[in-house]
Amino acid sequence: MRERTALEYYVLDVFSNESYKGNPLSVVFTDGNLDLETYQNISKEFGYSETSFVYYSKTQKALNVRSFTPIGFEIDGAGHNLLGAVCGALLKKLPIFEEQDENNRFVIMKNAPIPLTVSFDPETQYPIVQMHQKQAVIKHQIPTYKIAIALGLKIEDLEVNMLVPTVVQTEVAHTMVPIRNTQLLNDCVPDSKLLIEISKEHQFEGFYCFSISDENQDHVVEARFFNPIIGIEEDPATGTAAGPLIGFLTKNRYTQLNKEYKILQGVKLNQPSLIEVMNRQNDILVGGSSAITMRGELYI
Repeated sequence: MRERTALEYYVLDVFSNESYKGNPLSVVFTDGNLDLETYQNISKEFGYSETSFVYYSKTQKALNVRSFTPIGFEIDGAGHNLLGAVCGALLKKLPIFEEQDENNRFVIMKNAPIPLTVSFDPETQYPIVQMHQKQAVIKHQIPTYKIAIALGLKIEDLEVNMLVPTVVQTEVAHTMVPIRNTQLLNDCVPDSKLLIEISKEHQFEGFYCFSISDENQDHVVEARFFNPIIGIEEDPATGTAAGPLIGFLTKNRYTQLNKEYKILQGVKLNQPSLIEVMNRQNDILVGGSSAITMRGELYI
C-alpha cells in the first residue's frame, strides 16, 4: 500500500463569532497546488457549499487561496470562502502578512491579488477581516414575473417601491431581488430548475433575495441566497452577493456612502450570519469574523 499524505484542515463558521452559526467552510492547508481531481474529491467529501485550499507562497509573499463547490466548480470572488480561509490561516498563526506592508495587505486568488484590511477583536482575539471588493456595477434588470414564478411568489410580492430585480456585480454577477417583507422572504420555495434557466438566459449566477428591515433593527436588510447553477441550493452567508447589494441599495438611496451596515442572512437555515458592509467612493468593504468549529486531518 502506498504511503498517503496527511493534510490538516479546519472547519470554520464564517460571518459569526460562534460555532454552529454562520456559514460553515472547510479550509485545507497544503504545501502548494494539488491536481484538479484532488481539489474536487475533497470538496465533494466535505459537502459544504465551498471548500478552500490555502498555502503560503514565499515567492509571492502572500497566502494563495483556491475554492471549490461540491460539484467541482471553482469559485471566483471575495466571499465567505476567502474570508474564512484568511481567518483560518491567522488562527493557525501562519505569518501570511509578515512580508507585506501594513497598509497594503493582500492574498492571491486565481493569480489575482485581493486587498484586505485585518484587525483583531479585543475581547475574543478573533480576526476581523474586511475584503475590498470592486465598485458595484449596476447591469440589466430581470423581468419580475419570471423570478416571482421561480420563487413561488406573486409579482406584487416583489414590488418594493422603485426597486426591481437587477443584476449587479462587484466580483461575481448576481441578481438583487427585492421582496416585500421577511415573512414572504422566508416562506418562498424556489424552483431550482427555473432559477438555473433564468441565470443562463440572463448571464449571471445567484439570486440575492432581500427584505428591507425596520429602522429599529441593527441590520439594514434580511436576505436569502440561491445559486443552484453552481450547486448551491441555499447559502447562509454570501460575501460575493453582500457587496453588490450594498452598492445597489446605495445607488437607490436606501443607504449612504462611507457608513457601515449589517446584512442578516441564514435565518431560514437556522444559521444566522451578520455580514458587515460599507460602500466607499472607490471600493466596497465586506467583512466579518470566523470561529473554528472542527479540526482534523484528511488523506490523499
